[in-house]
Amino acid sequence: MTAHELTTRELAATGERADLLEALAKQRHFLRFTTRELTDEQAGRRTTASELCLGGLIKHVTAVERNWSRFIVEGPSAMGDFSALTEADLAEWADMFRMLPGETLAGVLDDYAEVASRTDELVATLPDLNATHPLPKAPWFEPDAHWSARRVLMHIIAETAQHSGHADIIRESLDGAKSMG
Repeated sequence: MTAHELTTRELAATGERADLLEALAKQRHFLRFTTRELTDEQAGRRTTASELCLGGLIKHVTAVERNWSRFIVEGPSAMGDFSALTEADLAEWADMFRMLPGETLAGVLDDYAEVASRTDELVATLPDLNATHPLPKAPWFEPDAHWSARRVLMHIIAETAQHSGHADIIRESLDGAKSMG
């Protein structure tokens, strides 16, 4: 990542905030880089046994970042109620991992850039990275746990890094191009 790739907010942030933003920017870059020079059809193609495609991975990471950023500000109500998931909720969740008719790679990347910009702004202006909220009740969260804004940001970074690796495998399976190796 070169200095000219950093946003103004990242350059204005200092200390821990700058470190968090730089780590997140690096992982976002790798994820976006996996889609270089692809068509919409290629971005939507499954290349492994899973349901994952490159466009769907970016849609998923966008939604994850959007929801966790809202959690930092609004608390558990931003995440929804996981105890009463419907078939429609599960279908919507599955759609997050694929390119739907009418979606374009450019549109998916634009949405990701918009969410990233809002997250960067939040990190740069948040009064306290130690501010905590209780996690929503869900089978995958430890009961009665609270996460700080810092912990949420580290989770967003880890989620983005994990899916960047998935994207690299999908891209290599698609056309042999490598993003990280």
